[in-house]
Formats: sequence, C-alpha cells, structure tokens
Amino acid sequence: MSCSHCAGQTDHGPDPYVMNIEQTAIKNQNFRTAVWTGCHLQMTVMCIPPCGEIGLEIHPDTDQLIRVEQGTAVVKFGKCEKKPDSQQNICKGDVVFVPAGTWHNVVNTGRNPLKVSSVYAPPNHRRGTVHPTKADADKEE
Repeated sequence: MSCSHCAGQTDHGPDPYVMNIEQTAIKNQNFRTAVWTGCHLQMTVMCIPPCGEIGLEIHPDTDQLIRVEQGTAVVKFGKCEKKPDSQQNICKGDVVFVPAGTWHNVVNTGRNPLKVSSVYAPPNHRRGTVHPTKADADKEE
C-alpha cells in the first residue's frame, strides 16, 4: 500500500501502510531506519554488524519490542546500568519485550549482520530517522 506522495520516503507513517517487515529488515543496510512513525507507535529496522551492538540504553517513558529477523544475538537487560539482571541468547523469530525504564542492550554474536525490527510506543526517534552507522546514531542521541 504505497502512494505517490510517499515515493522515495523511508518513513511511511502516519498513513495506513502494509509491508513485509522481515524482508524490509533484511534489506536494510543502515544501523537504524524509521519505517513507520505514528502519533503513538513507531517501527524501525536495524542492521548490527558482527560483534556490534545496539548499545546500552534506557527509554524512561517508552515500551519497546525488539524482534530478530535474521542472525543471533545476546540481549542483556535490567534495572541497573552497571550490571544487567539477566541475559539471554536470541535468534530469528525471537522477540524481546522491554518495559519503559529498563536498561538493555543487544549484541550481535553471529558472523553476519544482525537484522532486527523494533517497535516503540510512544515513538522514540524523530519521524524519518536514518542512521547509516552507530556513530551517526550516537551523535544524534
């Protein structure tokens, strides 16, 4: 479901839109790309290089769902920034629910790029965000 005024845009929100999120995530080569941003929810896709990571972060007022579309990783999370309460291996098809106020990080443990999709409620990034690299994301945040 695309329209002419959306042609060439990365972020298709807030209009109704249909996409295959697995294919979109697998094709994505950017560290982070916002693919749909509404008033109350946002979908991004990410590409994490081998041995790379999303980076330790916390969203005080935003719940997050992270789904592995391709690859393997370890997710670490907890209430303390210095020491995670828990960590678990994750792979294709697994989802991680991250409640607001939880420190978390996802580290690629595979030999290939890790491809994930991520839902934020409410949105966490500006509409149309594209971060080609983690360094670009770190500069902006």
